[in-house]
Amino acid sequence: MAQRRRGHGRCFAVHLVRVLVFVLLAAFVFAGPDLKAQTKPFETKAKQAFLVEASTGTVLFAKNEDDLIPPASLAKLMTAEVIFHEIAEGRLSLDQEFPVTEYAWRTGGALSRTSTMFAALKSNIKVSDLLQGMIVQSANDGAIILAEGISGSEDAFAEKMTARARELGLTKSVFANSNGLPNPKNQVTMRELVFLARHIFFTYPEFFKYYSQPDFEWNKIFQRNRNPLLALKIGVDGMKTGYTEESGYAIVATINRDGKRLFLAMSGLASSKERAEESQRVLEWGLANFERRIVFKANEKIADASVFGGDQSTVPVVARDEVDIYLPVNNPDRIRAKVVYRWPLRAPVDKDQDIGQLLIFVGDRQVRDVKVFSDAGVGTGTLRSRAFDGLKELLFFWL
Repeated sequence: MAQRRRGHGRCFAVHLVRVLVFVLLAAFVFAGPDLKAQTKPFETKAKQAFLVEASTGTVLFAKNEDDLIPPASLAKLMTAEVIFHEIAEGRLSLDQEFPVTEYAWRTGGALSRTSTMFAALKSNIKVSDLLQGMIVQSANDGAIILAEGISGSEDAFAEKMTARARELGLTKSVFANSNGLPNPKNQVTMRELVFLARHIFFTYPEFFKYYSQPDFEWNKIFQRNRNPLLALKIGVDGMKTGYTEESGYAIVATINRDGKRLFLAMSGLASSKERAEESQRVLEWGLANFERRIVFKANEKIADASVFGGDQSTVPVVARDEVDIYLPVNNPDRIRAKVVYRWPLRAPVDKDQDIGQLLIFVGDRQVRDVKVFSDAGVGTGTLRSRAFDGLKELLFFWL
């Protein structure tokens, strides 16, 4: 029995070492003034919200941003991204035409009593017109026609949407159709919708114009863009609205003013009026209450990472580009940063080797992450130095 307990103890110890080897993170911390908030925290009526600054990705506001909710027409952002990607890869052209099937006509056309571009049954429509119908008019028939034209069916296209989302790094969102019509499998988060919106803006500037297009006429029917913020002339130039009975009124919007661009996703609002008012209020707050600050210059030393088995015991860590964030104007919260990497680094280490990430926090909230790299090379050490490093590692874990 005693022998069995000793054997169990050895197994537990080995398992503990393995866990530590895989999860241990080395950290470097710096801080600004540690002040208490002087104003009441900002709040919104939305049940879920996520606001970021475009160029840095700094998180300005977050509320239940990782909750999974039905996307409604916000799913068309993912549909559009797939179309844009197909065009960019040369597999599709704006002049290509797709037929209007009976399924598309009945499910997303006039008979559906949902948002539609009134595509005529058995007609053929150019991709450029279908995109404008889907984006400007939020046309469900336009989305279905595109989906069927590319993948043969909505189900096959929905699989393509989810697969493309994973390629982009959207790990939680799932798409069951091209238009966002009710389906329990349709699920998105505000965080991932903002990521998707930023990706579309920076990757496909030639197509972003559709999101600010004020109106579109198709089949002799004139319809205005469904984004209520465009007409306010406050700097909003995209992107999409949505509504479901389950999750309420939602919006993804971007604003550009005075050299600042913000991206916002919100859901869970009670009415279209509240959606318009609340999204404008949050965007205005973001523009007025944050300012840019440089945290590290390009190639400035951020920290030293430990190296085992090398001719040097550490290697300097840098970011290739300038690291900046947006901070509250009154800066009420402590700023912290840490470099995280798989410890210890094993020699040899090449110069400009991908080391890990720099995580930046304002208060307790992570607002940005940046890749960091080694600023020097580290060669393999002598047999004696490697043995000594191995002993240090063993003692570190066991003590």
